[in-house]
Amino acid sequence: MTARDGQGRSAGGNWSRRGVLAGLIGAPVLLLAACNDTKSADAGGSGGSGGSGSGTPGSGGSSAPKTSAAVITVTPADGTAAASFSDPVKVTVTGGTLGTVKVADSTGKELAGQLAADGTSWTSAAAPVSGTKYTVAATALDKDKLEADANAVFTTATPANTFVGYFTPEDGSTVGVGMPVSINFSKPITDRKAVQQAITVTAEPGVEIVGHWFSSTRLDFRPQEYWAKGTKVTLKLRLKDVEGAKGVYGTQSKDVRFTIGRAQTTVADLGAKKLTVTTDGQVSAVYKISGGAPDHTTWGGKMVISEQYEQTRMNSQTVNLGSEYDIADVPHAQRLTTSGTFIHGNYWSSTSIFGSQNTSHGCVGLQDAKGAQDSGTDGYKFYKSSMIGDVVEVVNSGDKTVDPANGLNGWNLGWAEWKAGSAI
Repeated sequence: MTARDGQGRSAGGNWSRRGVLAGLIGAPVLLLAACNDTKSADAGGSGGSGGSGSGTPGSGGSSAPKTSAAVITVTPADGTAAASFSDPVKVTVTGGTLGTVKVADSTGKELAGQLAADGTSWTSAAAPVSGTKYTVAATALDKDKLEADANAVFTTATPANTFVGYFTPEDGSTVGVGMPVSINFSKPITDRKAVQQAITVTAEPGVEIVGHWFSSTRLDFRPQEYWAKGTKVTLKLRLKDVEGAKGVYGTQSKDVRFTIGRAQTTVADLGAKKLTVTTDGQVSAVYKISGGAPDHTTWGGKMVISEQYEQTRMNSQTVNLGSEYDIADVPHAQRLTTSGTFIHGNYWSSTSIFGSQNTSHGCVGLQDAKGAQDSGTDGYKFYKSSMIGDVVEVVNSGDKTVDPANGLNGWNLGWAEWKAGSAI
């Protein structure tokens, strides 16, 4: 008898059929396992011989990149669509100090700012402009000198309620020595200080210029005395985003420049019925005039020519005098007050009244011709020698001094009284 071992073979070493089949099936598995074991051993042996020398398992021979500990925050935040235009832009950092900060609008104009002494914050010197898109780029370093950066884009809101200032004189104009800078606002101003601080008037050669509020909608500027001839004056309106009243913001950022022409002033003496013109310190002309009749006296005081018309219509109903007159073609009319006082030519009255009688409804008249084309008349000559901003001072009229707010007539206020009307 023969005995079988556990592998299906006889003790004598003879393979049974079943044992042979089992051996054939099992052999490839052992070979595959042997191949895998060999590769693992080779790889392990190679690593153990030194490799990259990093000593960091799984690092592949290089260190992982480090991240800066500095964290930058931009206010307004990235993507803000209606950011405040009343507050400055702020950039702050934790875990480090700021390096560079740039805030610019879509045209590339940068918003200036100041870095704090400790380097952890930056604040714009002024608030951003309304209705404008801004891009922010900032960098920072942590204690290990690792850099962090931040980028943001925001757009400021557009105010719903706005105001503008209508100014005189016009940009580029040449005017007389009495011309103030006069600004009329489209809406009442409650924060007069803020608005006045946003407006500057300077002169070359230099002279002190002060603003005076006549009302919540009117602000004028002038020096103590009449301008010197040839003076160059600059008005700077920086009203954009200035809150003139609660929730009401200015829209203008504009420069206006004008020049003072020759120095000409005129005195209308209604007692003597005589108009004396002085140009550059010398009497240049004397004309006979007729002023307001005793029941319609002419305002007294210093009045500035604000408008000029070669011909214009004058209707008594516009000045609450009923149907007293309606003249379609008054020649050479120059406005002295808002209420309707003019110095103008007169062709409908007898030439005998000029220099002898005051017969008008309050205006000052000079002899003239219908059609405004006769260069030999006094009305024509005076008109041609005059310009907007010239001063006509009426004396001996029998009436009180004109209200300084009635026209461009602030010269009737003393300097101390004028300065008392300033908000700054």
